[in-house]
Amino acid sequence: MLTFAQQNIAVWIKFSLLVIITAKRSIGMSGSLNKVILVGNLGNDPEVRTAPDQFQVCTFSLATSRDWKDRNTGEQKSQSNWHSVVVWEPNAVTYSKNFLKKGAKVYVEGKLETRKWQDKSGADRYTTEVVIRQNSGQLVGLDGREDISFDENKPSDNSSDNGDVPF
Repeated sequence: MLTFAQQNIAVWIKFSLLVIITAKRSIGMSGSLNKVILVGNLGNDPEVRTAPDQFQVCTFSLATSRDWKDRNTGEQKSQSNWHSVVVWEPNAVTYSKNFLKKGAKVYVEGKLETRKWQDKSGADRYTTEVVIRQNSGQLVGLDGREDISFDENKPSDNSSDNGDVPF
């Protein structure tokens, strides 16, 4: 029997594969696709700041890891990778602020963006981040509380639902 988190991951993977297949058909051979899908654990509590334009932005680090058994020695090995995640979508920022904590398992879908900045000595530095913007990304908690997940495609609570199937 699959756990709730495993079921959520399976659903999102199937959905994402469908999106990729559809995108491949629509962009053809000459196009490109910038999409990142990660499932991992928060390395710190989300940090929420207010940008100069009064929008809130949330940042956190996400750890993904893989475990394997060394073929030669039989020793268990592990490798972790750290990813910087930046959330600009207002509902996802609120969700992060209210429900995510260090160690929480999440599904993150966004775009890779590299930004340039200068350190204290004036040297140019570059940072690559997974960015979730309005209408382009997903953030879903996988710790078993389905009532608190964020999905940009899901209608808000104030929408009317008359029970009709939308097709």
